[in-house]
Amino acid sequence: MSTTANDVSSKSGGGGGDLGRYFLEQSRLGSARGPCEMDEDEEAPTELNTLNSSGGFLVVSPDKLSVKYTSINLHGHDVGVVQANRPAPVRRLVYYFEIFVKDAGTKGQIAIGFTTENFKMRRQPGWEANSCGYHGDDGQLYRSQAKGDAFGPTYTTGDVVGGGINYASQEFFFTKNGAEVGRTYKEMKVPLFPTIAVHSQNEEVHVNFGQKPFAFDLKASYTFSSLFGSENLEFEAQERTKLQMTIEKISLPTNVSHGIVRSYLLHHGYEDTLGSFDMATKSTVPPIYIAQENGFDDHDIVYALSQRKILRQLIKKGEIDAAIGKLREWYPHIVQDDKSATCFLLHCQKFIELVRVGALEEAVKYGRLELAKFFELPGYEDLVKDCVALLAYQQPQESSVGYLLDDAQREVVADTVNAMILSMNPNLKDSRGVLHSYLERLLRQLSACCLERRSLNGDQGEVFHLHKVLNTGKKAK
Repeated sequence: MSTTANDVSSKSGGGGGDLGRYFLEQSRLGSARGPCEMDEDEEAPTELNTLNSSGGFLVVSPDKLSVKYTSINLHGHDVGVVQANRPAPVRRLVYYFEIFVKDAGTKGQIAIGFTTENFKMRRQPGWEANSCGYHGDDGQLYRSQAKGDAFGPTYTTGDVVGGGINYASQEFFFTKNGAEVGRTYKEMKVPLFPTIAVHSQNEEVHVNFGQKPFAFDLKASYTFSSLFGSENLEFEAQERTKLQMTIEKISLPTNVSHGIVRSYLLHHGYEDTLGSFDMATKSTVPPIYIAQENGFDDHDIVYALSQRKILRQLIKKGEIDAAIGKLREWYPHIVQDDKSATCFLLHCQKFIELVRVGALEEAVKYGRLELAKFFELPGYEDLVKDCVALLAYQQPQESSVGYLLDDAQREVVADTVNAMILSMNPNLKDSRGVLHSYLERLLRQLSACCLERRSLNGDQGEVFHLHKVLNTGKKAK
């Protein structure tokens, strides 16, 4: 069972509970996710599904990218319908496909749209529940019923027609010959298959699932009016700009970012940077009472600022013996239990630093002396094994346990020690503040809101990854 922030912080309450277990769990989860936390690419439609179609009324070409109506339509249940071999992928901003009308046949009753897996394959898309279709003979849009609504122009031989899903706005959209025709709200939150239908003699269409350029280029530029004036933006960029405009309309106090940054520096013990920040902002930020106006309270995180700064610097430089020595001098309570999670993380980091500088024999001796006692203790075994595994590689940085040599692992240990010291504050008011700064809590809340928003959309749309947002900012520099 994993340890949560609330579990640990509720036990600390100024008494110095072993917060190392929380950070140990966070380290384990971080290594398990891998370096990118990336979702695997979804499989997208590539061809027509010949196994699930109204085969008695149409013929699908050998390459499974063309379909022709070979019967004579007599009623509304002899439609030639075929779906794609896979549903539209959902972990993206937009999905889109196109058809080329090679021959409109005798009546031009061609349709493009989206249907569910159990759709009746002898009916036009849009005529049945949980389906939507743009029809060529009347230009109407049909949504889950046999009565259409005025929507756009008709289409016929030689036209290229497209259908797409905008997951950000939860809308279907359709195009004709490279121009958008219109949009409609997408009520369905289930997997949807790209679907085409033919319903009069000799109707024939070719489908393009992206194997060649679309007539409606999702990456092409279109004129778009935003807060910054008229801009030429690609279709997908337009949608992101619309979302950003919604965010820009939310007003914040002019000094709130100052308070968040300052509390972050205080929380993590960056005393020197805090001094420079205060000097730089003294003349530009109006005086504020942070606790009263913005909910920030400095009292909990000012505690032992200079000592926390020194310990963080020592750990980030890999000087673990010196850090342990300072802890024994200043906060002996933290290291008196040599089998605590905090001591375990410090001992592991000492072992890692020895491997980093190539002192392998000394690392082996230290491991036998300090790490062996943790091997049988619940919750410690995985990290012990990973540490020992460093010895098996000539280039451990490039191995599966190379994450231990990253600066992030030093940060885990430094954060643990920092939190333990903050928890020793006899006047501690907010135990949650021991584990995370206000900024980090806001980022967690942001991630939770994005997950909830996507959940409300049926888990459809782009997946929010905080690390990707932050890395994008770095690349822009």
